Amino acid sequence: MSNIKPIFYENLKELNKEFFPEFKEKFDDFLNSGWYILGETVETFEKNFSNYNNSNFTVGLASGLDALHLAINSLNLEKGSEIIVPSNTYIATILAIINNGHIPVMVEPDIKTYNINPDLIEDKITNKTKAIIVVHLYGKSCEMDRICAIANKYSLPIIEDCAQAHSSSFKGKNVGNFGDFGAFSFYPTKNLGALGDAGALTMKLESNYQQIRTLRNYGSKTKYYNDLKGFNSRLDEVQAMFLNIKLKKINKITAHKRSLADLYLKNISNNFIKPIVHDDYFDVYHIFNIRHERRDLLKKYLYDNGISTEIHYPVPPNKQKALEGYFNNNYPISEEIHKTTLSLPISYATKVEEVERVCEVLNKF
Repeated sequence: MSNIKPIFYENLKELNKEFFPEFKEKFDDFLNSGWYILGETVETFEKNFSNYNNSNFTVGLASGLDALHLAINSLNLEKGSEIIVPSNTYIATILAIINNGHIPVMVEPDIKTYNINPDLIEDKITNKTKAIIVVHLYGKSCEMDRICAIANKYSLPIIEDCAQAHSSSFKGKNVGNFGDFGAFSFYPTKNLGALGDAGALTMKLESNYQQIRTLRNYGSKTKYYNDLKGFNSRLDEVQAMFLNIKLKKINKITAHKRSLADLYLKNISNNFIKPIVHDDYFDVYHIFNIRHERRDLLKKYLYDNGISTEIHYPVPPNKQKALEGYFNNNYPISEEIHKTTLSLPISYATKVEEVERVCEVLNKF
């Protein structure tokens, strides 16, 4: 392996290198401004992101988890309310429900799309169900027309977890605009990534916009006057500065990842289960996953050939120690996905020749 040039799953330094000159220039401006929290840079990013995503309003927050948490909190649900969520999501989605004092009710995904299966949602709705959280996993939108129809039928608000889906759309409409809220993460590895933790919440209504702006800042509209029981979840000025710079290149980032995905789709043999492609979905491939029954052996084989991969995710929520006692049912589809999925390198820093080599090595497995 020492003679093989490694292919990294992610290389954040390389990914951000083209932005360094502007980062440094704008950082000097930031230092000299003397204003480091909730200033003009955050407001500019919120406007820029709303314009880019065709959203009515955006509020910058400290993380994607906080975006989910504040969205649920703002619904003012009775404690112990049930909230529907996919059974194969990252734990953050479920923590946001639990930490608000509510009950997550998991619905299995579609084995082809890995997103929540609309056919199974209504069976889980009870008189205690008060909201639906959908997760646009890996950068593919959920089937939002059918999900919105169900939500409208039962008068349930929808929160979209868009943490992996910047720029993703369904039938021409950007994610984050179907439901009441769209929660975004700007964790450094995301398609639009900050240089630390950062997040945002998009929404349709100005009333929700004003409420979330108040909640993120200790429940205060005016300094030292607190109208709500709020939180400290403010997008830093410095992270907003980095995001404003990278947002200008998000289309380039997305196009690069889609071109790499196209190479994978064309060149990987059918011995592996590949992501499905359909005209209704504009996929942004935050993660490019394949599935194989000998996943762990495959991961080691690739590593031995100098190729780093990741697993999103190795443990399903119902098997997590932190969630013991919350879920009594089996979730065979979720468990099958977690047991067989493998994420291949598809970073903005990943080169075409590296993907070609991954395909060549894969097909020899």
